Parts: sequence; C-alpha cells; structure tokens
Amino acid sequence: MLKMPLLFTLDIIDTQPYKGATRVKPVTNLLGITALVLALGASAATWAEPLSTIQEAQAMPRADIQLKGVEGSNHALSDYKGKVLLVDFWASWCGPCRESFPWMNSMQQQYQTQGLEVVAINLDEEPELARAFLQQVPASFTVLLDTDAQLPAAFGLIGMPTSYLIDREGRIRARHVGFHASRVDDYENSIKTLLTE
Repeated sequence: MLKMPLLFTLDIIDTQPYKGATRVKPVTNLLGITALVLALGASAATWAEPLSTIQEAQAMPRADIQLKGVEGSNHALSDYKGKVLLVDFWASWCGPCRESFPWMNSMQQQYQTQGLEVVAINLDEEPELARAFLQQVPASFTVLLDTDAQLPAAFGLIGMPTSYLIDREGRIRARHVGFHASRVDDYENSIKTLLTE
C-alpha cells in the first residue's frame, strides 16, 4: 500500500498486475476521480515532453534523501551528480512498470559508458513486494526503496510509472508519465541530447 496523497491506481490501464502484489483500492470519491481525469490528461501531454532549457530547468528536489537500495546499501540521488540520470518511480502492482524495465535495462547498457545512470525508486511499503517483482522482471540498474514515500510529493508524482530525466548538474530537464513503447524513441533522443551537453 502506498502512503501518498492523491496517488491512485490506474486500474483501467493496469489490468494484469503481477501475482501477489498489494494493490491500492480504486478511488471513487470526487477528489480521486478529478485527480484521475487530470492525470490521464497529463499523461498524454507529458509523455516525452521536450527537454527544457537549462534556464527553465528546476533543481532535483530532496536529492540528499538517503534511500536503501535493494542490495542493502544507502544511496542519495545527489550521489549521481555529474551523470545524466533517468529517475523512474514505480510499484510492484503497476502493469506498465513491467513493460518499462526491459527498456530501462537497454538504456543503462547502451549509454552507461557515456554517463547515463538509471535509478528506479520503488514506492511499495513492503520491500519484499519489490524484490518479488524483480525476481520476475530483473533490473540491471540501481533500484532504491522509498517505503515511507519521502520523494513522490517533492517530484509532483501523479501516476505510475513516472520518469524524470536529470542533467549532469542535477536539474530536471524532462518528465514522462506512463510507459508507451511507441514513444521511447523520443525519450531516447532526449537522453542522447543530454549526454552530449
């Protein structure tokens, strides 16, 4: 279960959660429905938003928060300054997250030597749910556990998965909500652009 205000499950999209996942109950109140409608609209509009300029970019929030990695050591996003960072927020119950992991594995493998680091932040309250997911969908990149939901509100998270592309100076340059395989070329081009800056 996630402890985040206004975060909801997209049950209409997440039709095949992995076995054993804890699901967030669908929201039926007016506030939840309003958030869902706004998020679905935002999802279509923000999937691969163009890179913001350096002048428009905002600093990555709460970059010094220490999170435990699935391997047991502590990490902060600020540890990656000097690298282009793809930060992906996900949960074990998220169907589209299962689809995004192979693509993120590919990006990590293809661009790591040029300075890309993929960091996936799991938001399940129970770490064993993330570990069970990773048994089925392995990650060749860093996976952190935010069991207390310290970062989602600071990043303005509205749905899952949501990814942020951070430049070498720690500035958010792009965001995408959801995962649509038909649009990964645009996002990969943004990664390549930041790697050459």
